[in-house]
This record gives sequence, structure tokens and C-alpha cells, in this order.
Amino acid sequence: MSIQANSIDINLNNRSILKDVSLSVEQGEILSVIGPNGAGKSTLLKSLAGDIKPSEGEISYDRKNIDEINIQERAFTRSVMSQLQAIAFDFSVKEIIEMGWVSRGESTYAKEFEDAVMEVVIKCGVKSLINRNFNTLSGGEQRRIHFARTLLQLWRPSNSDDPKYLLLDEPTANLDLTYEVKLLNIVKEAASEGAGVMLVLHDLNLAAKFSDKIALLNKGSVVKTGTPKEVLNPDILSQVYDIDIKVQEDPLFITYY
Repeated sequence: MSIQANSIDINLNNRSILKDVSLSVEQGEILSVIGPNGAGKSTLLKSLAGDIKPSEGEISYDRKNIDEINIQERAFTRSVMSQLQAIAFDFSVKEIIEMGWVSRGESTYAKEFEDAVMEVVIKCGVKSLINRNFNTLSGGEQRRIHFARTLLQLWRPSNSDDPKYLLLDEPTANLDLTYEVKLLNIVKEAASEGAGVMLVLHDLNLAAKFSDKIALLNKGSVVKTGTPKEVLNPDILSQVYDIDIKVQEDPLFITYY
């Protein structure tokens, strides 16, 4: 079970953003997408989410073309956390989190709504914030709330075997070290419970620590895909990022010059 991108091209405003990109987000694994600014990472995530249609190639969910999956079913299958998610109206934190709920019209889910919300609130450590107005929060606090909303969207009863995918674009932006690690540990737990996860990350050391696989993008193309040790090669990284990079292998750690 996976989300597959098969030889996709994306052209926007007469510019080639992605070229012949193929990769997969497998259930039970964390795939981190890394690369310099402008490499096409966010565009790739949006295309896998179904928000941008490829000019060429195909995206499929569990071998079904994404174009054949309606918006409601897509929302039930994958949850997306984007880089910029401004909220114009002054909703409460609890209301923002509840916006993630997708019940699919099944009574089993509806009965579990309040418990599911509280489970996510406690897991994400945001109980002290739920009665605040969202727009009074700091940038980092807002990211934590959006992450909680994203998790709620994929909430399932314990006996569910429905496929689920988390697509997270720079989820640790504006977070201090404590919450970076806490959030990524929650992501790791979700993967261990069967979710397929795609992370767009800038921090190579976070990618090294938390990924099962890494895809390195540059100028719209995949340079290399594989395990962290396979992809985080000093020669490849130095060339792509145009800076001298040293990789310590055990434990895997990246430094820059």
C-alpha cells in the first residue's frame, strides 16, 4: 500500500518545476524529502496530495489513479500540513483542531469524536492551549495546533485497517528543539502504527535521525533515493548544496563548512 509518483512532470507559469520524478510513500515508513530552496519539494508534496495536477506522469493511491478518487475519500486517506496555513477568522484552538475531523458518515467514528479530539490534544501536548484564540498564539504554537489537526484527520478506531498517509511540509518550522523532537517522535509512532509519512525537511540531521528513506531533490529532479546512509553522502550533498559538507557515519551526523 503506497502513494506512488510515476515519472511526473509539473510545469507552472511556463516554468518546469518537477522533471520525471518517481518515488513512493509506503505505509509504515517515513520518507523525508530534502534539497535546496527551489528544488521542488513543496510542489512535490502538493502534487502527491492532489492539489497540483502533473503535466505528465501519474500519481496513484494504492494503485488507483488519484483522479479517480473523490475529494472526500482523498481527505479520509491522506492528511496534509502545509508551510503556510493562515487563519483569517478568530477561531479557538479547539475549533481549529476539530476542523481536521473527517467522519466519512460512519456512526462508529461520530461516537468517538470527543474522545478522538482529546486523545490528539493530549498526545500533542496542547491541552493548555485549547481555550485560547488561535490568532493569539505564537508561530510555533500555531504549528503545533495545525499538526494536531492533521493527526485528527487520520484518526481511526483501533480495529481499522484503512490506509492512511501523512504529508507534512516543514512541520518543525518555528519549533524549539523540545517540540521538534516531540513532534517527530509522534510522526515516528504514527509510522510504526502503519501510516505512510512524507516529510519535507531542511534539517539534514533530523532527516538522518527520523527517516526510513530519503529522497534528495535538486532543480526539480530526484538526485538519489534510498536509506539515510545511502543518500547522505558528503560528495553528493556538497555538490547539491554547493557547500562543503562532512558526514559522520556512526551515528549519522552532518556538519557544514
